[in-house]
Amino acid sequence: MEIILLENIDHVGKFGERVTVKPGYARNYLLPQGKATAATPENIAKFEARRAELAAKAADLVEQARILAEQIQGRTVTIHANTGPEGKLFGSVGAVDIADALGERDITVERSAIRLPDGPIRVVGEYTIEVHLHVDIDAELTVVVDGSSDLADIPEDTAEPEETGDDYDE
Repeated sequence: MEIILLENIDHVGKFGERVTVKPGYARNYLLPQGKATAATPENIAKFEARRAELAAKAADLVEQARILAEQIQGRTVTIHANTGPEGKLFGSVGAVDIADALGERDITVERSAIRLPDGPIRVVGEYTIEVHLHVDIDAELTVVVDGSSDLADIPEDTAEPEETGDDYDE
């Protein structure tokens, strides 16, 4: 299916290009998201008439992404999580948790922009995370996962003894 891109799309093309993509990708993602329009003669004429307006809008989005990247670049976010005695997390820290931690610092980032190449974080430590804000704009964020173990606070000698089943009469 031939489309006209209304913004830069990774691995597809740049703003204003006429490209051919698979019909499902166009129908299910690019067209509903407003990232492209079908390359019909009417849409081509409309696009050429609005090219300057759309280019200004795209430039504004790039500028907003640059400002956000400057706010994020080099920042450190600490996330507290419950851990076991070996430093492994009960659960994991994912993109939603990182986006919420940034939101607490008045930085709004979509969770889909946070790139976790190895999947969710499952071990206490310090990680460098990439935040993909625009096709050409990425920022690096340091995430420190700090663990607190509720099990480590309980002394071993106060643990309840196991029941052996010898407490009943026959």
